[in-house]
Amino acid sequence: MNEAIRAALLDSSELLRRVAEELTDEVAEAAEMMAAALRAGHTIALCGNGGSAADAQHLAGELVGRFQRERHAYAAIAFSTDTSILTAIGNDYGFDQVFARQADGLLRAGDVLVIISTSGNAPNCVAAARVARGKGALTIGMTGQNGGKLAELCDLCFKVPHTNTARVQEAHIAIGHVICGMIEDAVGQQAGAEQ
Repeated sequence: MNEAIRAALLDSSELLRRVAEELTDEVAEAAEMMAAALRAGHTIALCGNGGSAADAQHLAGELVGRFQRERHAYAAIAFSTDTSILTAIGNDYGFDQVFARQADGLLRAGDVLVIISTSGNAPNCVAAARVARGKGALTIGMTGQNGGKLAELCDLCFKVPHTNTARVQEAHIAIGHVICGMIEDAVGQQAGAEQ
């Protein structure tokens, strides 16, 4: 058992080392995109299923609440949080539309949609990316190594170089935390003060 624990933790740490070496430019670009959107009075929306829904909610919480410093709230929302909306859309339009319908109603040109899917092929995430792009919102994908359909639909896509869902999700939240810190450094008090 101890060897299995060590192996899992070492695999995760090795993946984070690879992410640091291979995805640094993309992380910086995403943080700049999101900070610019917030400075301009736009919203960051996030979506995903299962563990990725939890990551979307977690990162929205870091942006609306705080990450590492006291500051005004930033405009962020996770599309996985309103059970009435999710169940109404799921019932009336199908589960494939639960994020796309929210993107259609809530996003506007200049907003950013962060789409988290380890496979990159979740139908509701793919549908949301298409709608967001049609609305003029920027799209950032967070996927596993193949990128799936999201890789072609996003302005920027983090393709974490691993196929294990748990390892990919661990990297996603690490990347998200780095981005939250960079946004706080870049935006500071400005976004909240202007609203």
